[in-house]
Amino acid sequence: MKLILKLLSSSLPLFLLLSLFISDGVYTVYSSRNLLLQTEKVRCPVDFQNLNYTIISRRCKGPNYPSKKCCPAFKKLACPYSQYLNDESTDCLALLLSDIKVYGGYYPVGLFENTCLQGRQHIDCQ
Repeated sequence: MKLILKLLSSSLPLFLLLSLFISDGVYTVYSSRNLLLQTEKVRCPVDFQNLNYTIISRRCKGPNYPSKKCCPAFKKLACPYSQYLNDESTDCLALLLSDIKVYGGYYPVGLFENTCLQGRQHIDCQ
């Protein structure tokens, strides 16, 4: 037992150094993978910054943000661009959802993603 403690205490700095190296390596690989996945998407050809977000901000209000009011407003804003938003090879849906938060006002995280999208990243405009 004393031998194990002595080995651990003498190699603790080496263990900490290796831990930092390994965790940095994992972080780097993870970050590179995310960057690669993000760069695989085609840039959205639509400029969502200049949309009229009052369609959403007038109807979708807190504190409860009712889906019966928020989702129709979201669809009214999004459906004219559904061709681009439903194309998973582009970053259009992520860009629109981000711009809603920036230009449309405060909304809880995942409000439109979790309540208004049918299936995985799909806006049903029927």
